[in-house]
Amino acid sequence: MRNQSVLTFILAASLGFTAQSALADGAILAEKANCLTCHTVEKRNVGPAFKEVAAVYKGQDVEDKLINKIKKGGRGNWGILPMPPNEGKLTDDEFREVVRWIRSL
Repeated sequence: MRNQSVLTFILAASLGFTAQSALADGAILAEKANCLTCHTVEKRNVGPAFKEVAAVYKGQDVEDKLINKIKKGGRGNWGILPMPPNEGKLTDDEFREVVRWIRSL
């Protein structure tokens, strides 16, 4: 719970008031779904950094594609280690919030 509070505070401090709530929710949902076990915001861990993902897909209409990748998992896009499926951890709307948060970085 402490990590959620710290993450929310950091995001709130760096975002405009209007976008703050939705983006902070995406970060909290990413933690809830255990995304932060393998990913970090700034640098590669087991999986790519979220900022790296955001940079690769910047300006592309890939929201549904990324939601599908997160839900079904995959292998080979970011290295040899597979990403396990995450279907059932969040609702489709919650996955959408996570993807929007990642893309905002």
